[in-house]
Amino acid sequence: MASERSILTKSLSQLGLTARGGKEVAVTGLAVDSREVREGFLFAALPGTRVHGGEFIQFALRMGAAAVLTDAAGAKMAEAELAASNAALVIAEDPRQALAYTAALWFGSQPETVVAVTGTNGKTSVASFTRQIWQELGLRAVNVGTTGVEGDWQTPLKHTTPEPITLHRVLSGAAEAGVTHAAMEASSHGLAQRRLDGVTLTAAGFTNFTQDHLDYHESFDEYFSAKAGLFARVLPEDGIAVINIDDPRGVDMLAIARARGQEVITVGREAADLCLEAQRFDATGQEIRLSFEGTVRQERLGLIGGFQAENILVAAGLVIACGGDPEDVFDVLPLLGTVRGRMQLAAKRVNGAAIFVDYAHTPDAVATACKALRPHVMGRLIAVVGAGGDRDRGKRPLMGMAATENADSVIVTDDNPRSEDPALIRAAVMQGAPEALEVADRAEAILRGVDGLGPGDALLICGKGHETGQTVGDTVYPFDDVEQASIAVAALDGKGI
Repeated sequence: MASERSILTKSLSQLGLTARGGKEVAVTGLAVDSREVREGFLFAALPGTRVHGGEFIQFALRMGAAAVLTDAAGAKMAEAELAASNAALVIAEDPRQALAYTAALWFGSQPETVVAVTGTNGKTSVASFTRQIWQELGLRAVNVGTTGVEGDWQTPLKHTTPEPITLHRVLSGAAEAGVTHAAMEASSHGLAQRRLDGVTLTAAGFTNFTQDHLDYHESFDEYFSAKAGLFARVLPEDGIAVINIDDPRGVDMLAIARARGQEVITVGREAADLCLEAQRFDATGQEIRLSFEGTVRQERLGLIGGFQAENILVAAGLVIACGGDPEDVFDVLPLLGTVRGRMQLAAKRVNGAAIFVDYAHTPDAVATACKALRPHVMGRLIAVVGAGGDRDRGKRPLMGMAATENADSVIVTDDNPRSEDPALIRAAVMQGAPEALEVADRAEAILRGVDGLGPGDALLICGKGHETGQTVGDTVYPFDDVEQASIAVAALDGKGI
C-alpha cells in the first residue's frame, strides 16, 4: 500500500501548487491534522464548520511542516508564525479542492475504472452491487463507503466519503493490490467539501433525494446542490451519468448532466433507457422484468424490497456505462447478495416470523423500507425506530409518522443519542407516532418486537444497519442490531437462524 515513506519527496510544483514568492520546497507527506505532521510535510489548514484549520498552523510549523496550504483567512490567523518560519505558504481560494487535486498527484494512482454514486438513500447498496457485478464478471473490484472498503481488497474507513488524503491513499492502495475497478459512495458532505474532486471518474449515478443532513446543509436547495456537484463538477464532460428519473429531482439532475454534455443512461419504471417493467414478490426475494435497448429480460433477485431492484438497475447501468456487456451484466444479477445492514435477514423465529435489519434513518427511508417489505409479509409488520442525537431535529416526528403510517405496530427506542437527552429525542419521534410503544433500551425494544411476532409476521429494525456501536455521550458502546435480533430469538425460542 502506498505511503508517504515509500514516496520520498515531491516538490510543490509537482503537486500542482504555487507558493507565495514562487518558493519551492520538497514535501515529504500530507496532513490535515496538525498532530500528524512530520518533518517536511505539507499541512492543509482548511476552513471548518466549527473552527478554521488556520488555528493549528502554529502547531504544524513546530512539528516541522515545510509548507502550508490554506485560504486568506487561515494565513491571517498565523501571519506572524508563518513570517518567522521557512515554510512555503500556498493560499488557495478553495483550499479543500486544492488539497483534493494535491492528494491525487501525491499518491499518483487509482484503479483504472472508478464510479461514484450519490443520493439520500441507496448509495451503499448501489456501490456494493456494482462491485459484486464486476467481480462476477471476473474483474478485481472494491466498493468504498459507509461499510469501509469491501471486495478484493479491504480496509476500514471512518467516513462514507473520506477526506482526500485518506481517500487517495485507499485508492492507491487498492490499485497497488491489483484492483482495477472501484465503486464509491459520494456523500453530500464529501461533495460539498470537495473530497472527490481529485478522483478520475468514468461514470456516476444518482438514486434519489429526500430529507436528511439538514443539520449540516442550511436548506434543501443547498443539500441538492451539494449532491448535484457530482455531475456539475466532479464527473468529467466525457463521463456517463446513470440517473433514476423516477425520483422527482432526477429530472433536475438529468438536466445538469446534459448541460455538461455527459452521455446519460436513465433508469426508471417508465420511459427509461434501463426500464424496470414489472416485479413479483415472494417470501425470499423477487422476480423482475427489465428492458434495455429493445431486449427484455426476466431475472430472479434473492433480495427483499422493491427498491432493491431500482438499486440493482442503477448498479447495472454503471457497469454498462463502464463497458460491461449488457447481456453479461443481466446474467449475473441473480447471483448478487444482500448488502450488510440493508434489508438484511437477521434471524427467524421457530414459527417462521422473520427479523430484518435496515439502515433506514430518514423518514423517506423508513417509509420505503416498510412499503418494500410489506409484499414479502403475510402477517403483521412491526417496526422499531429511533432518531440520532446531534442531527437534523426536524425529521424526528416525521420518522415516527413514517413508521406509523406504514407498519402495523411501532416501537420507539434510542438510536445513537450522542450528546442529547435520549428521552427528549424519543419524545420528538413519539409526536409522529403517539400510539407507539416507547422502550428506551434498544436491546429490550428489539426483544419486545421479536416477542410480538406471530406466524407470518415480520419485524423491521430501522436505523443502525451495519453499525456495531451505540453512541451515548462521547462513548461508543458495542451494539449490533443483527446480533441482538439473534440473541432475542435464541432467548425466546432457544435457537436462531
